[in-house]
Amino acid sequence: MGVNSSSRQDASFLSDEDVNFDHFQILRNIGKGSFGKVCIVQKKDSGNLFAMKYVSRNVCIGRGALGGVLKEVELLASLEHPFLVNLWFSFQDEEDLFMVCDLLAGGDLRYHLQHQVEFSEAGVGLLVCELGSALDYLQKQRVVHRDIKPDNILLDEEGHAHLTDFNIATRLPPDGLACSMSGTKPYMAPEVFMCALEEIAGYSYPVDWWSLGVVAYELRSGGRPFVVHSSTPLAEVKNILNTQPHYPRHWSDNFVDLLSKLLNVHPGARISTLKELHLTKLLRGTDFERVLAKRTNPPFKPSKDHLNCDPSLELEEMIVETKPLHKKKKRLAKQRSVHKENNDQLHSQLDTQLLKEFLVYNRYKELKRKAMEAKESEWQQELDQAMANSHVSSLGLPVDRGLATISERAEQVSGVSSVTGATGPPPLSRSADPIASAPVPVPGTGRSGSTTDTIDYIDRTPSPKSSI
Repeated sequence: MGVNSSSRQDASFLSDEDVNFDHFQILRNIGKGSFGKVCIVQKKDSGNLFAMKYVSRNVCIGRGALGGVLKEVELLASLEHPFLVNLWFSFQDEEDLFMVCDLLAGGDLRYHLQHQVEFSEAGVGLLVCELGSALDYLQKQRVVHRDIKPDNILLDEEGHAHLTDFNIATRLPPDGLACSMSGTKPYMAPEVFMCALEEIAGYSYPVDWWSLGVVAYELRSGGRPFVVHSSTPLAEVKNILNTQPHYPRHWSDNFVDLLSKLLNVHPGARISTLKELHLTKLLRGTDFERVLAKRTNPPFKPSKDHLNCDPSLELEEMIVETKPLHKKKKRLAKQRSVHKENNDQLHSQLDTQLLKEFLVYNRYKELKRKAMEAKESEWQQELDQAMANSHVSSLGLPVDRGLATISERAEQVSGVSSVTGATGPPPLSRSADPIASAPVPVPGTGRSGSTTDTIDYIDRTPSPKSSI
């Protein structure tokens, strides 16, 4: 995928060594979010580039956001899709929590909107297809993202869209509903506000498709379809969203048809599956298999001459940040040396500083485990088949050569495992990739800098009906 592909080989795939901060070289700062920052890193042993999102544990605890970070890591470790920003590693130290993801070099959509990029109907239609594919996959995983907006959509170097930032996402129980008021007001669906006003019991997956409709409208026009701000009262927001948005006369009927079906105030009548998206007039002839394989050609391609992000982010990290990432190794070494004379005291201190709830994850190891399970299952099936086809008499006639062959192969498991590891994980998809979005774009967090409107996301009290 772009700068990096999921099929890439990595020494970690062959090693049982846990990945930590020392395994990466910090290159550039490219993003900043509500609870963390994002930088481009290079894995020292393989040379692969990634986007590393890191958040201060103390800041998270102080803002009551720690639970969201823990939940995000757990969710991302269970997901993999060509149009998501996929997690590869997660780990922690005494100061920060780390998520290492695909590096996407094309920047986030907020960055491009602020630079007055004009997106054509064809370009917006393709982005809707790609993001709709991601949302359809998330729905099959029972995940509601709840914060679809330009800031959280990254482009790879070829212009394909990838969804990031699952900080307020939630996994619903079967047939369950979410009921907390979570999201960014201008992009939140009517039923979220109705739930907050206690007019309905909860909401479900269609809220993400409404947000996708708002994003599509904004990409085409440069402005949002409804005038809603962070300070707009809930009751007023509900009334605003029930009004018909204005569609410029020069927009095609097919494009307006798509937006009107995404921005339907009734969740049951709103497009909320890839199949329904395929039936719209604008996208009816689209080959969704080609879209999923990234064999399409996006009309808009991000610049490759510079980082598609706010250049001030790097200066801020170097000058303003009190605990800059590039000085972490020396800083932690100094702290640890204070206790080097008493190893027991040091280990005790580190144990209390590390979070037991934080998931330490390595996608390469997970892919290796799955590959071995599949191979063992294949061998078992061959063994069962050979035994079923063999005719061993009670007098001790020679055993079928097929059975002996299977046994010989089974004895080579240890040797095969290293071969399997060398193949690398199956491709998430090829194309430009990314956060795999890379140079810059606001990878892991999806934020590229300042915005013209204050639209901080909301996450009040986690839904009692939602679960991970």
